[in-house]
Amino acid sequence: MEIKGKVALVTGASGGIGLATAKLLTEKGAKVALVARSKDKLENLKKQLPDSIAVVADVGKVEDVDRMIEQVYSHFGRVDILVNNAGQGYDSPIDKIDPQILQCIIDLDFAGQVLAMKQVVPIMRKQGGGSIINVSSALALMHLPGMSVYAALKAALAHISITAHEELKDDKIAVGVIYPYVTLTDFEKNTVKTGASTWENEGEDENESGGLPFKPDTAEYVAQKIAEGIESGEAEIFVHDWMKRNQSRRES
Repeated sequence: MEIKGKVALVTGASGGIGLATAKLLTEKGAKVALVARSKDKLENLKKQLPDSIAVVADVGKVEDVDRMIEQVYSHFGRVDILVNNAGQGYDSPIDKIDPQILQCIIDLDFAGQVLAMKQVVPIMRKQGGGSIINVSSALALMHLPGMSVYAALKAALAHISITAHEELKDDKIAVGVIYPYVTLTDFEKNTVKTGASTWENEGEDENESGGLPFKPDTAEYVAQKIAEGIESGEAEIFVHDWMKRNQSRRES
C-alpha cells in the first residue's frame, strides 16, 4: 500500500516505536491519528505533525478501543492503516505471577490489539482495502526466563496476525506482524516486574550492547521496518535476518 494520502491510526504514539512511526508516516504523507493515554504528550505531538489528531485512549479497555476507532473514523471518514503498537512488558518468574497484573497485561498486549483489528476490519472492507501492522516482539521467537507471559502474548499476537493475513487477503486487507528486537526506548523502564528480575536491558547507550547478543535498535529503525511492511503487505516483518533462523528452529 502506498502511504501517501492515507489515514493511519497509531497506538502507543506518545513515545518509542509509536512516536517514531507516527513521525515517519507523516513524513511519507499520511494523516495520523495519535493514540495513547497521555493527553499532554499527544497534544504536543499533534502540534508538530500536520493534519494529525490526538485521541486519548487506553487500549487495554474495550470501551476505549471502540471509542478510539469511532473517533478516528468520524474525523477522517476512513481508516486505511492501523499500527497496533501499544503495549507493556511484564517480567516475572512463573511462581511469582500476579493475577491482577496478568489480566491487565493480557488486556493491553493482546486483547486490545485483537479488538482494534475487529473494529477496523469492517471499515477497511467497505473502503476496499487497508493495512494492519501488529507489533509483536523478538521474544515471541525466543524462550527467556522471566519473560514467559510477555513472550506468550506476543506469540499469540503473531499467530492471530498471520491467520488474519490469510482470512482477509481477498478483501485486500494486508495484515502483518513485526518482531522488533531490543529497542532504545523507555520500554524496559516501564516494564512491570514481580519477584526477582531475571532479565535486564542494559543497552541504554547506542554504542553499547549491554551484554546482549546483538546491539539494540533505534525506534526510527523499527519505524522504517513498519513502513516497509505497510508498503509490501508481507505477513511477517523480521527486523533482523537472525530472527528467521530462530523461527525455523522453533518450527522444526
